[in-house]
Amino acid sequence: MGRADMPRATTPDITVTVAYSPCAGVVDEVAVSLRAGSTLADALRASGLQQRHPTHDLALLPLGVWGALREAHSVLREADRVELYRPLEVEPKEARRRRQQAQRGAVKRAR
Repeated sequence: MGRADMPRATTPDITVTVAYSPCAGVVDEVAVSLRAGSTLADALRASGLQQRHPTHDLALLPLGVWGALREAHSVLREADRVELYRPLEVEPKEARRRRQQAQRGAVKRAR
C-alpha cells in the first residue's frame, strides 16, 4: 500500500457548549460538535442561537469561555463552555445595596 493509498488523517471533532441568557432566569444552552481549531465565532454560528433569538444581535455581545472574556477568533478546546454576556441592567454593587436596603426594610416592618 503506497502513501497515496493510505487513508487521510481527519481532524478530530470537539464538543463545546454555547450558552446565552436572553433575560434573568432563562438560559438557552446547546451542545455543538465542531472541527478542532474552530473559534468562538464558529461555535456561535453552529449553535443556532441567533435564529432562536432574532430580536437580539448576538454578534455584538461580548463572548467568553468559562467566565473569562475572549475574542471571537479565539480557538476552542474540547468541553469549553462558550458564553454570551448581555449588558448588565444594574451594577453588582448597586444590586447588592438595593437587596440590603430591602432586607433592612423587611426587618423593620416585622418588628
